[in-house]
Amino acid sequence: MPNKTKTASGGKEGALWELQRVLSTEFSKYVLAHPELDVQIPDGAQIVFHMEDNPEFNRWARKVAHSQMAKNQPMIVIKVAGLSPVPPSRLINPQVDLSPAT
Repeated sequence: MPNKTKTASGGKEGALWELQRVLSTEFSKYVLAHPELDVQIPDGAQIVFHMEDNPEFNRWARKVAHSQMAKNQPMIVIKVAGLSPVPPSRLINPQVDLSPAT
């Protein structure tokens, strides 16, 4: 049986898999911060992301989701408006102090 995980490390498909990875990671963080959302998702559901302005990703994500689904498995669509920029650093006002050698 063919492996239905990431099949390309680069190119267009690689970029789609990378976006899928980022969305999955960010959604996991979101659910941890908003546990009320977790109760809306049935156990064992196939989750597919839908990006507001990315029809290419949306078609690809549904195709992958359908290829991985078991019979009678529920599908949950998570609609995402976008991703905020990743902050360059979360540190607040770091200071560098030179410590004398001992």
